[in-house]
Amino acid sequence: MAAEGSLARLEIDLGAIQANWRALGARHPSGPVAGVVKADAYGLGATHVAPALFAAGCRHFFTAHLQEALAIRPKLPGAMVAVLNGLPPGSEASFAAHDIAPVLGTPGEIARWAAEARRLGRALPALLHLDTGMNRLGLDAAQLAALAADPSALEGIALRYVMTHLSASEEPQDPANEAQRQRFAAACAMLPPLPRSFANSSGIFLGPGWASDLARPGAALYGINPTPGQSNPMRPVVRLSARVLALRAIRTGEAVGYNATWTARQDGRIATIGVGYADGWLRSHTNHGHAIFDGARLPLVGRVSMDLITLDATDCPALREGDMVELIGPGRGVDAVAEAAHTNGYEILTSLGRRYHRTWTA
Repeated sequence: MAAEGSLARLEIDLGAIQANWRALGARHPSGPVAGVVKADAYGLGATHVAPALFAAGCRHFFTAHLQEALAIRPKLPGAMVAVLNGLPPGSEASFAAHDIAPVLGTPGEIARWAAEARRLGRALPALLHLDTGMNRLGLDAAQLAALAADPSALEGIALRYVMTHLSASEEPQDPANEAQRQRFAAACAMLPPLPRSFANSSGIFLGPGWASDLARPGAALYGINPTPGQSNPMRPVVRLSARVLALRAIRTGEAVGYNATWTARQDGRIATIGVGYADGWLRSHTNHGHAIFDGARLPLVGRVSMDLITLDATDCPALREGDMVELIGPGRGVDAVAEAAHTNGYEILTSLGRRYHRTWTA
C-alpha cells in the first residue's frame, strides 16, 4: 500500500480472481488449473493473490524467480510452488529447504538437481520443461533424445509434470498451435509416463486437444481477455482511478505538455491528473486513449510525463478539481487501455507502479 497522500487509487478484486480461476477450471476438466503468480501476480500483489487462490482451492502455483516463490511459500502450506525460470547455480539448497520445485530445462540443471538429491539422500520435486517451438527455455530435441537414452540422469528427481509452453495460443488459427501439440505428444512418448502440463490462459480455450493434467493460466486470472477478438469471458479485476489536481482554461492554438504534441482546436478546459510513466502509465499513451468521469470520455492529450497526464475536459462541465476519474475499470477495461498504448494487457498490469493507494477486496 502506498504512503498517505497518494493521488491515485488501485483496487484489486480478489473475489474476481477467484471466480476467474474457477471458471477456467470448469473449462479444463482434464485436470486442475494452477495459479501463475509471477511478476508479483502480474503486478497485483502476489502475497495477497496467492493466498486468495489457495483459499479458493488452488494447489499449484508458478513464479518466474526463486525470490518470488520464497515470498509466497509460507502462505501456501502443502501446495506445489514451482519456478519457471529454472535452477540458478548455487540455489539448489534453498529450493530444497523450502520445498520449491524448479522447472528443469537444461541438462546442467537436471544434473545439479539430481546431485542435490543425492547429497540430501531424498527425492526432490521438479518439473521437466520441453521446448516445442518457443526456442527460449526447455530441452531441445537433441537434449531430450540424450535424456531418453539415459533415464538414470533423472534418478533422485521426483518429476511432478512434464511441460511445454505455447507460443501463439491467443491466435486459434495459427498453425503453430497444432504443430506444438504434435511435438509435445511425440516428445512425451520418449519419456516414461508422466503427468503433463500444457495450456496457458488462451490455450485452455483452444479445445480438448490442448488439455492436460495441469493448465497454467496467468493473464486470464487477472481479467485479461484470453480470446482476443471475442467477448472477454473473464471478470474484470482491476480498477484504477486518479484525482484531478487542477483544471485550467485553454484557448484555441495553445499547446499542452512537453514538446507541444497537442494543440487545442477550440477554447476548452484541461484536467491535470497525478499519474505518469513512473506509475506505469506508458509514454505510448501520449495523445491516445481516455479517462472516464460520470460516463463521459476525457481524451488524453499531450505527452505523458513522469508524474502527470492531461485530459481534455472541454465536454465534461461537471468535472471539478478533486474529483476522481477512471483510468481502468468497468467503463474501460485493461485490454482497451492496452490497445490505446499499442501493447498488451500483460504490460499494462505489470507496469503499474508503487505510488498508488492499493486496496484488495474479497
